[in-house]
Amino acid sequence: MQTTTAPPTDDLGALVRSRRHALRPRMTQARLGTVLGYSASWVCRVESGELVPPVPVLMQIAAALNIPADDLLAAAHPPRGGVGPDLASPRTTPSPAATVARDDIEGQQEDAVRRRHFLTGAVGIGSAALTGTATAGPRRTADPGTALEAALFQPPPAAPSTVNRLTVAVNGAREDFRRAEYHHLAARLPVLLATADATRNTLTGHGREEAHAVASRAYALACELAIKQRSETSWVAADRALAAARASGQASAVGEAARVLSVAMRHSGRHHAALDLLTRTCAQLDDASDAEAQGVRASLLLTGGYTAAHTGDRALALDLVDQAEDIGRHGTAGHRLTLRATPEQCDGMRISIFNALGEPDDGVAPMQRINPGKFPTAERRARFFTDAARMWHQLGNHQRTYAALRSIEREAPEEARRPSVRALTADLVYAPVRLPGIREFAGRTGAIPA
Repeated sequence: MQTTTAPPTDDLGALVRSRRHALRPRMTQARLGTVLGYSASWVCRVESGELVPPVPVLMQIAAALNIPADDLLAAAHPPRGGVGPDLASPRTTPSPAATVARDDIEGQQEDAVRRRHFLTGAVGIGSAALTGTATAGPRRTADPGTALEAALFQPPPAAPSTVNRLTVAVNGAREDFRRAEYHHLAARLPVLLATADATRNTLTGHGREEAHAVASRAYALACELAIKQRSETSWVAADRALAAARASGQASAVGEAARVLSVAMRHSGRHHAALDLLTRTCAQLDDASDAEAQGVRASLLLTGGYTAAHTGDRALALDLVDQAEDIGRHGTAGHRLTLRATPEQCDGMRISIFNALGEPDDGVAPMQRINPGKFPTAERRARFFTDAARMWHQLGNHQRTYAALRSIEREAPEEARRPSVRALTADLVYAPVRLPGIREFAGRTGAIPA
């Protein structure tokens, strides 16, 4: 969300400045900047007419200064020929001085009515931004790497929501991940994370703990997206997920956050430390009897198996997957998790383990047992075909590697553009065998210049 430099807009600046001064006690530029998430100098530039904030920030200013939203939008975008650029009907911009002077009873009543209309509209807009369910137009997309940095280091202003609404929003974002629609997910994350933080900071007691748990899930999801993009922001997202999970007091939230942190650690080469974290966290869930906690424990075991393979410990790696499969066999696979301890998922993890150990021949047998259609999400099916491509690549079978790569694109086009998959594709471009269409595929997925 970018603030735009624009020709002077004296109406907007005067309206913001006068209403800020009219508040009792008077709000300073620094205080308004803190409320909005900007500096005092940024507020000064808005009031001097140098900058025009985007509409969501204008809505935040309206709420902070008790300005009717329509008045502020009209001041920011003065009508041309009677119709403003963002309005459906003609209107006249009110005088800022007249707006500030409404201190009689009739004016106060009018302001109260208009504020109610504003708040009703703001809830609707906030819900659409939070859940990504706009009523018209294409779904927003964003570059995942840029959006993650913005979400974590430059969050947009956000109003608190309810725990239930926040839960719905996080579930919707998780569905984007499961569909491997990472650009759509990236577009959701800045508002989602900012709203999660705003919500948990306004609650107390049990409600606050529940909000911490939902916020942890949101940050864990951001970490998973960062890992997909090979972004260093995975460490930041994982740390925030774990801090929120601990504040929630929920063992399952701590387990899920620890799992994504361990993956970030593994990607940085800290295999033994990641395995130690997984082992300790899994032990904390040993005595948990609820299905969700056991589902998280199974996911920790699966991730632990793959991590153990990176340490070279084949026996431990396979044993951990066997334990996870045993949990899954008892029906506690965990419905909200990325990793589910189904027979297909466990066999898929065994293929990953053999690839990591440099023993791809042993992955052929579990691969033959898998029906890819049994994986419930596009992301998981694409992950299976990625493991298959890596296995066949290690075995030197270029045709089957290429077939697996094409299956990745068919199931989840954005998965085919992941850095690790592009590296496999680039290798095939220069393979000593003829693979019809490989250059077009490589160009389409970004492995080589199109």
